This record gives sequence, C-alpha cells and structure tokens, in this order.
Amino acid sequence: MLTTQPIDIHALINSRPIGAFQKWVVFLGFLIIGLDGFDVAIMGFIAPQLKMDWGLSHQQLGPVLSAALIGLAAGALVAGPLADRYGRKIVLVSSVSMFGLWTLATAFSPDISTMVILRFLTGLGLGAAMPNASTLVSEYAPQRSRSFLITVAFCGFSLGAAGGGFLSAWMIPAFGWKSMLILGGILPLLVAPLLYFKLPESVTFLVAKRAPNPRIRAIVEKLAPGVSDAQSTFCLPAHPLMRASAMHIVLSPSYRFGTLMLWSGYVLALFLVYLFSGWLPTLVKDGGGYSVADAAIVTAMFQIGGPAGALCVGWVMDRWNKYRVLMAVFVLSGGVIYAIGQATGHFLLLCLIAWLVGFGLNGASVGMNALAATFYPTQARATGASWMSGIGRFGAILSAFAGAQMLSWGWTFAQVFAALVVPSALAALAIYGLGRSAGAVSSDRQGVSAPPRRTNA
Repeated sequence: MLTTQPIDIHALINSRPIGAFQKWVVFLGFLIIGLDGFDVAIMGFIAPQLKMDWGLSHQQLGPVLSAALIGLAAGALVAGPLADRYGRKIVLVSSVSMFGLWTLATAFSPDISTMVILRFLTGLGLGAAMPNASTLVSEYAPQRSRSFLITVAFCGFSLGAAGGGFLSAWMIPAFGWKSMLILGGILPLLVAPLLYFKLPESVTFLVAKRAPNPRIRAIVEKLAPGVSDAQSTFCLPAHPLMRASAMHIVLSPSYRFGTLMLWSGYVLALFLVYLFSGWLPTLVKDGGGYSVADAAIVTAMFQIGGPAGALCVGWVMDRWNKYRVLMAVFVLSGGVIYAIGQATGHFLLLCLIAWLVGFGLNGASVGMNALAATFYPTQARATGASWMSGIGRFGAILSAFAGAQMLSWGWTFAQVFAALVVPSALAALAIYGLGRSAGAVSSDRQGVSAPPRRTNA
C-alpha cells in the first residue's frame, strides 16, 4: 500500500523475507571477502618455496608475512571513518582495486625489501575491504538472520584462502611462486568494474545521511517493490547519540567497555587464525617432515573448515545467546588446537584435526564480525567494525613474529600448539566480559535517528 507516512527502513527490512536484491548484496560481499582471503593467505602458501629460493631465515620471513598485516591494520582504521562519512561503496571499490594492483606488483619484486613495501601497500586495500563488506551486508540483512548472512559472506574468506591452498599445491611446483601473486592481482582488478556498476550503496547509510529521496526510493523499490511512491519519506529508529560522530559513539561511555572487549577478543582470535594461516605450512613441513604440497593441503583443510564453522556459528548466534555461543566455540577450539600438536605422525588425522581447528577458529572470528556489525548503530557501524578489524590486526602481526620466534627457540610441533591453548581461553574470557556489558547498550543497537526527507514533487 502506498503511503505518505515515513517508512522506517529497519522495520521494512525486518518485516520482509530476504529477496533477490539482498541475496545479490550478500553474493557481492562474499566475492569481495573471498578475494580478500585469497590475497591475505597467498604469502603463507608461497613462504616455504620463497624461503628456499631466496635463502631466507625464519626471522627474514617474518617481515614478509607481517607487512600486509600492518597495512591491514592501517587500512581498516582509516577506512571505517571514511565509509561512515562518504559511503560504503566508494571505499569498497577503491580498496579492491588497490589490493589487486599491489598484489600484481609484488610478483615482480626484485628483493625482499621491495616485497615488504609492496605487501604493506597491498594490506592497506585488504584492510579496508573486509569490514566494510560485512557492514554493507549487515545493513541489508533482517535482524532475525543478520548473523547468519554476515557469516555467509565471510565464508568467502575461508574459501578464497582454501582455494589458494589447493591452487598453490598445483601452481607453485608447475609455474613457480610468482604465478600465485599474478593470479591474486588479476582477479580483484577484473572484479572492481563489476562492483562499480552493480554494488548498491547502503540504504540505511543514505537515510542517515539524508540523501535525496529519489536515490533512496530507487533502492527501496528494489528491496520492496510497490511500498513507496514519489511522496514517500524515509526514516530510521530513534537513537540517543543521533548527532554524535562515529568515532565519538564507538568510544562513548555507553560503548567503551564493549568496544575494548571486542578489540581484545578479536586481537586474540586473529592471532590464532593468522598464525595457523601463515605458519602452518612451515610447521607441518619442518616439524612434521612433510612435503611442501602436503603442507599446503593440511593448511587448505584448516581453511576449508572455516566456512562450515562460520555458517554453523552464525546460524546458532541468531537463535541463542550470541555471547555464550562464541565463548563455547573458543573453549572447544582450544581443545582441538592442543590435539593437532599430537597428530604429526598421521597425515589423514592431521588433516581432520586441521579442519576442526579451522571450523572453530574461523567460526569464532567471523562470529565476532557479526557481533561488531550488530553492536553499533548505522552512523558508527563501519567505524566500529573497521576499528575492531584494524586493532585485531595487531594480533595477526604478532602472530607472524611469534611463529618465527617459537621456531627459532626450537619448540617442537606439540609445544607450539600446546602454548596456543592460552590465547583461545583468553578470547573466551573477553567474550564473557562483552556479554556482561551488552545489556547497557542494548537500546543503542536499533539504529540512528534520521528525520524523514521529502521531495518537492
């Protein structure tokens, strides 16, 4: 029914079944995050061959693995406020183009110093892409299935990384490690034009920024054909911090403790995920006595476990207490992390446990992205999600050096993974703290007030 009453965009999205337009947004988010995962994981897969070809030590390999992670942190911290000010779409198109260009350039690095610089520049684009893609997906998802749809999009990361593992097992022996970087650069550059022409801007962002009504209505008609006309106006639910800046909201007294718990949990989660992604091939090859191809397959199994874990965790989070679900996942992940250190003598068992570790760790880390996307109101959502992602990268950066240090100390395969039980337990405690503080900001999660806009018909 056509109406001149303001149309609440959140209520509209929540009241309707998921349509083809929203599925398209989820698919594009999945594609962006998949390319992100492929490019992030590349260095871990080529590291054993690069180490042999260039005669690198474990300590020299650390900066190569961590350079992109430093860029990821910087890119995420900067891109969030930009996306909350200028829009999600322009940041996403720019970031995909950037990490594609610099990944392609990395293939032609003449020395280790140049490679480190180029991987840092690649990381700037990678860091901007993933949190803003999840933000865009969350803003088109109904509340009843938001966690699940975000985790569907995030499955792209694990599948992209796993695809890199299987491709590297074939391409590196056949064409050399540079072939992986060339492929990782060309794919995003091919996708960027598709995003420019077909990726929609967030409709809730447009309403919050009081964009022209015709622009908003064009998207609303794709979401729910026939519910609006030229006289319709649009609004979002009231929010007590409606006039505050995005950065102020994230660090305001209402959100501060929850923000710190999100950061702490995500630092620990990414420390574990990236240590496995970056160092598992080397650990399996050196500590387990397997070939480069076998080590790549074990790591690919870790990545393949991620989508199943993410989908399962997201589905459960939409039906039970989100915080208790994530706490349990981190605790169980600690158990299988310990178990992988005891399975070096059995390749198939090693692959199975690697899959279980990927199921738990990737499921938990993706679940935290779903939490961040629902924790903050629209006008601060990109900043909150991106800052969590950026701060979390310090855990990823630390993982690159921690892996090198543990190997230089001569730790055994079993000792390395026994030690990694500790950060998994600490992450569970961080989620517990976040759950304890969630009630104080529950009313803030409904959105940001934006007065209705009227066109001069």
